[in-house]
Amino acid sequence: MILHLNEDITPEKLFEIATSHEAVGFIDQSTPKLVLSSQVKEVPESLTSFVSESFLMDSDIQLASRAYLSEKRTINIGNHTIGGNTNNTMMMAGPCSIESWQQISEVATFLKNLGIQTLRAGSFKPRTSPYSFQGLGEEGLKMLADVREEFGLNVITEVKDSSHVDLVIEYSDIVQIGTKAMYDQSILRACGKTKKPVLLKRGFGTTLQEFVQAAEFILSGGNSEVMLCERGIRTFENKTRFTLDLTGVAYLKEYTNLPVIIDPSHAMGYRYGVPDLARAAVAMGVDGLLIETHPTPEQAKSDAAQQLNFREFESLFHTLQPIANAIGKQII
Repeated sequence: MILHLNEDITPEKLFEIATSHEAVGFIDQSTPKLVLSSQVKEVPESLTSFVSESFLMDSDIQLASRAYLSEKRTINIGNHTIGGNTNNTMMMAGPCSIESWQQISEVATFLKNLGIQTLRAGSFKPRTSPYSFQGLGEEGLKMLADVREEFGLNVITEVKDSSHVDLVIEYSDIVQIGTKAMYDQSILRACGKTKKPVLLKRGFGTTLQEFVQAAEFILSGGNSEVMLCERGIRTFENKTRFTLDLTGVAYLKEYTNLPVIIDPSHAMGYRYGVPDLARAAVAMGVDGLLIETHPTPEQAKSDAAQQLNFREFESLFHTLQPIANAIGKQII
């Protein structure tokens, strides 16, 4: 159950009420809110004098539910907006990892020339093997900040663990929580305290319920700027890296109030399939795409097989706008 409290409730009183009722209390958009367990089916008598509005929920998908907010939440990223009543599909593109200033400036120049405003690149890489390239760390974040300054791009980069979450929040415009960090509550709670947009990736073995509940940790911290990213799940199939769950995307669009992003690069794992998956995603009317591109993919230090070279990416990019137009959307 979600309770909107009277506007004159102080933060101190909100915390006191939350503690005494085993609830989560926060202030979002200037309104004190209290989130109770979904097992609570009516406003406790002890709270009636404090409550201005209540919402009964049938599961612990609460703040992200369309039953609470019927319209999709609006996310502001730089000078652009997605979600809400907009018809925008945002392209977020760049290499898997930032490897050098030459590499990332080449990518930034390429994207800028195409009119793309959002650059993705990882500085901390949660690799499966300890012997693989782990990213440039804080040095990479500083390069991304320089790229933003020089090229006027928004920057999205990944937080790997709680030891550097504050650094990523400081340097990025969008904080990406990757599939391997999705269950890390210290990261989720830290991102709940910031007002920066957060892109939360679905774990490859995660149900939709678990996925959205992870988003609830961020939302219940007071940060309403959350995007859900489908990036493929692990199934019995072994001819592709993962299986892109477009049926899950349909569920998220129908039942949650959060913008939905699709990452076809990690789902497929091989560059030949990325364009078709990207076009299918745009046809579904999603709010954004996360696609990997690299000047020389065969030399990439991570995820070389799935990154598009500039020619391949540009060819794909020019096919997306007609599809977007057909359903009343535009690529930004």
